[in-house]
Amino acid sequence: MKPVVRSPLRDQIRQTLLDGLITGRWGPGDRVVERQLAAEAGVSQAPVREALRELAALRLIEFAPNKGARVRELTQADLREVYVVRAGLEETAVRLRRPPVAALRTHLTRMHAAGSVADQVRHGVAFHREIVRAAGNEVLLSVWESLGIEVWTHLSIRLFRTHALENATDHAHLLAAFERDDPRAGVLLREHVLSYAETP
Repeated sequence: MKPVVRSPLRDQIRQTLLDGLITGRWGPGDRVVERQLAAEAGVSQAPVREALRELAALRLIEFAPNKGARVRELTQADLREVYVVRAGLEETAVRLRRPPVAALRTHLTRMHAAGSVADQVRHGVAFHREIVRAAGNEVLLSVWESLGIEVWTHLSIRLFRTHALENATDHAHLLAAFERDDPRAGVLLREHVLSYAETP
Protein backbone atom coordinates (compact mmCIF):
# COMPACT_ATOMS: atom_id res chain seq x y z
CA MET A 1 0.00 0.00 0.00
CA LYS A 2 1.36 3.41 -0.97
CA PRO A 3 1.59 6.04 1.77
CA VAL A 4 -1.03 8.76 1.70
CA VAL A 5 0.50 12.05 0.57
CA ARG A 6 -1.32 15.28 1.34
CA SER A 7 -1.85 17.48 -1.68
CA PRO A 8 -0.09 20.86 -1.31
CA LEU A 9 -2.73 22.31 -3.66
CA ARG A 10 -5.56 21.05 -1.48
CA ASP A 11 -3.80 22.45 1.59
CA GLN A 12 -3.55 25.87 -0.08
CA ILE A 13 -7.25 25.84 -0.97
CA ARG A 14 -8.13 24.69 2.55
CA GLN A 15 -6.14 27.59 4.01
CA THR A 16 -7.86 30.01 1.63
CA LEU A 17 -11.23 28.75 2.84
CA LEU A 18 -10.20 28.97 6.49
CA ASP A 19 -8.93 32.51 5.96
CA GLY A 20 -12.26 33.39 4.34
CA LEU A 21 -14.17 32.04 7.35
CA ILE A 22 -11.91 33.90 9.77
CA THR A 23 -12.13 37.24 7.94
CA GLY A 24 -15.86 36.98 7.32
CA ARG A 25 -15.73 36.57 3.54
CA TRP A 26 -18.15 33.70 4.10
CA GLY A 27 -20.60 33.83 6.97
CA PRO A 28 -23.04 31.27 8.35
CA GLY A 29 -25.44 30.10 5.64
CA ASP A 30 -23.34 31.44 2.74
CA ARG A 31 -22.75 29.20 -0.26
CA VAL A 32 -19.19 28.33 -1.19
CA VAL A 33 -19.25 27.74 -4.95
CA GLU A 34 -16.65 25.18 -6.03
CA ARG A 35 -16.47 26.43 -9.60
CA GLN A 36 -15.99 30.05 -8.55
CA LEU A 37 -13.27 29.24 -6.00
CA ALA A 38 -11.48 26.98 -8.49
CA ALA A 39 -11.52 29.76 -11.10
CA GLU A 40 -10.17 32.30 -8.59
CA ALA A 41 -7.33 29.97 -7.65
CA GLY A 42 -6.68 28.84 -11.21
CA VAL A 43 -7.13 25.16 -10.36
CA SER A 44 -9.54 22.34 -11.14
CA GLN A 45 -12.52 21.72 -8.87
CA ALA A 46 -11.01 18.50 -7.45
CA PRO A 47 -8.70 20.09 -4.83
CA VAL A 48 -11.47 22.56 -3.91
CA ARG A 49 -13.87 19.68 -3.33
CA GLU A 50 -11.26 17.84 -1.22
CA ALA A 51 -10.63 20.93 0.89
CA LEU A 52 -14.36 21.44 1.43
CA ARG A 53 -14.71 17.84 2.59
CA GLU A 54 -11.97 18.43 5.16
CA LEU A 55 -13.82 21.47 6.46
CA ALA A 56 -17.02 19.44 6.56
CA ALA A 57 -15.17 17.02 8.86
CA LEU A 58 -14.45 20.03 11.10
CA ARG A 59 -18.21 20.76 11.03
CA LEU A 60 -17.61 24.16 9.47
CA ILE A 61 -19.09 23.32 6.06
CA GLU A 62 -22.14 21.26 5.15
CA PHE A 63 -23.32 19.80 1.87
CA ALA A 64 -26.95 19.85 0.76
CA PRO A 65 -28.34 17.85 -2.21
CA ASN A 66 -28.46 20.00 -5.37
CA LYS A 67 -27.26 23.03 -3.39
CA GLY A 68 -23.56 22.36 -2.92
CA ALA A 69 -21.52 23.55 0.03
CA ARG A 70 -22.61 26.07 2.62
CA VAL A 71 -21.07 27.46 5.78
CA ARG A 72 -22.80 25.83 8.74
CA GLU A 73 -24.96 27.88 11.06
CA LEU A 74 -22.71 27.52 14.07
CA THR A 75 -24.16 27.54 17.57
CA GLN A 76 -22.85 28.05 21.08
CA ALA A 77 -23.41 24.30 21.58
CA ASP A 78 -21.08 23.55 18.63
CA LEU A 79 -18.41 25.72 20.20
CA ARG A 80 -18.86 24.10 23.59
CA GLU A 81 -18.49 20.59 22.13
CA VAL A 82 -15.21 21.50 20.42
CA TYR A 83 -13.76 23.04 23.56
CA VAL A 84 -14.82 20.16 25.83
CA VAL A 85 -12.78 17.80 23.62
CA ARG A 86 -9.91 20.28 23.37
CA ALA A 87 -9.81 20.76 27.15
CA GLY A 88 -9.61 17.01 27.72
CA LEU A 89 -6.77 16.62 25.23
CA GLU A 90 -4.72 19.44 26.71
CA GLU A 91 -5.21 18.21 30.27
CA THR A 92 -4.08 14.76 29.14
CA ALA A 93 -0.99 16.27 27.50
CA VAL A 94 0.03 17.92 30.78
CA ARG A 95 -0.44 14.65 32.66
CA LEU A 96 1.88 12.91 30.19
CA ARG A 97 4.70 15.44 30.34
CA ARG A 98 5.46 18.89 31.70
CA PRO A 99 5.70 21.41 28.84
CA PRO A 100 8.93 23.39 28.30
CA VAL A 101 8.58 26.55 30.36
CA ALA A 102 11.13 28.51 28.29
CA ALA A 103 9.19 27.89 25.06
CA LEU A 104 5.90 28.88 26.72
CA ARG A 105 7.51 32.07 28.00
CA THR A 106 8.58 32.93 24.43
CA HIS A 107 5.01 32.55 23.17
CA LEU A 108 3.74 34.62 26.10
CA THR A 109 6.19 37.41 25.25
CA ARG A 110 4.88 37.39 21.67
CA MET A 111 1.32 37.63 22.97
CA HIS A 112 2.29 40.70 25.00
CA ALA A 113 3.68 42.28 21.83
CA ALA A 114 0.71 41.31 19.63
CA GLY A 115 -0.82 44.32 17.92
CA SER A 116 -4.14 42.77 16.92
CA VAL A 117 -6.65 40.12 17.97
CA ALA A 118 -5.49 37.99 15.02
CA ASP A 119 -1.91 38.08 16.34
CA GLN A 120 -3.07 37.29 19.87
CA VAL A 121 -5.02 34.30 18.60
CA ARG A 122 -2.06 33.03 16.56
CA HIS A 123 0.40 33.27 19.44
CA GLY A 124 -2.15 31.95 21.94
CA VAL A 125 -2.76 28.88 19.80
CA ALA A 126 1.01 28.41 19.47
CA PHE A 127 1.25 28.49 23.30
CA HIS A 128 -1.30 25.68 23.57
CA ARG A 129 0.24 23.72 20.68
CA GLU A 130 3.54 23.75 22.58
CA ILE A 131 1.81 22.13 25.54
CA VAL A 132 0.27 19.37 23.42
CA ARG A 133 3.43 18.76 21.38
CA ALA A 134 5.50 18.44 24.56
CA ALA A 135 3.50 15.35 25.56
CA GLY A 136 5.39 13.41 22.88
CA ASN A 137 2.23 11.63 21.72
CA GLU A 138 1.69 11.96 17.97
CA VAL A 139 -1.88 10.64 18.12
CA LEU A 140 -2.80 13.22 20.75
CA LEU A 141 -1.22 16.02 18.70
CA SER A 142 -2.92 14.87 15.50
CA VAL A 143 -6.37 14.78 17.12
CA TRP A 144 -5.79 18.21 18.68
CA GLU A 145 -4.73 19.69 15.33
CA SER A 146 -7.77 18.13 13.64
CA LEU A 147 -10.08 20.28 15.77
CA GLY A 148 -9.18 23.43 13.85
CA ILE A 149 -8.32 25.33 17.02
CA GLU A 150 -7.32 28.62 15.40
CA VAL A 151 -10.38 28.97 13.18
CA TRP A 152 -12.76 28.03 16.01
CA THR A 153 -11.12 30.64 18.25
CA HIS A 154 -11.60 33.34 15.62
CA LEU A 155 -15.19 32.28 14.97
CA SER A 156 -16.02 32.24 18.68
CA ILE A 157 -14.83 35.83 18.99
CA ARG A 158 -16.56 37.04 15.82
CA LEU A 159 -19.86 35.13 15.98
CA PHE A 160 -20.48 34.77 19.71
CA ARG A 161 -18.57 37.81 20.96
CA THR A 162 -16.62 35.71 23.42
CA HIS A 163 -14.05 37.81 25.18
CA ALA A 164 -10.64 37.60 23.50
CA LEU A 165 -9.28 35.04 25.91
CA GLU A 166 -6.13 34.64 23.84
CA ASN A 167 -4.50 37.25 26.04
CA ALA A 168 -1.29 37.39 27.97
CA THR A 169 -2.85 37.74 31.44
CA ASP A 170 -4.76 34.44 31.35
CA HIS A 171 -1.79 32.60 29.91
CA ALA A 172 0.60 34.11 32.45
CA HIS A 173 -1.29 32.27 35.23
CA LEU A 174 -0.80 28.99 33.36
CA LEU A 175 2.89 29.66 32.83
CA ALA A 176 3.29 30.38 36.55
CA ALA A 177 1.60 27.07 37.38
CA PHE A 178 4.01 25.17 35.13
CA GLU A 179 7.00 27.04 36.57
CA ARG A 180 6.15 26.00 40.12
CA ASP A 181 5.19 22.44 39.07
CA ASP A 182 1.69 22.97 40.42
CA PRO A 183 0.00 19.54 40.63
CA ARG A 184 -3.25 21.24 39.60
CA ALA A 185 -1.76 22.62 36.36
CA GLY A 186 -3.77 20.21 34.23
CA VAL A 187 -7.01 21.17 35.95
CA LEU A 188 -6.21 24.87 35.63
CA LEU A 189 -5.51 24.37 31.93
CA ARG A 190 -8.79 22.52 31.41
CA GLU A 191 -10.77 25.28 33.15
CA HIS A 192 -8.91 27.90 31.11
CA VAL A 193 -9.79 26.20 27.80
CA LEU A 194 -13.44 25.68 28.76
CA SER A 195 -13.74 29.38 29.56
CA TYR A 196 -13.19 30.03 25.82
CA ALA A 197 -16.69 28.79 25.14
CA GLU A 198 -18.31 31.22 27.56
CA THR A 199 -19.98 34.39 26.40
CA PRO A 200 -19.69 37.59 28.44
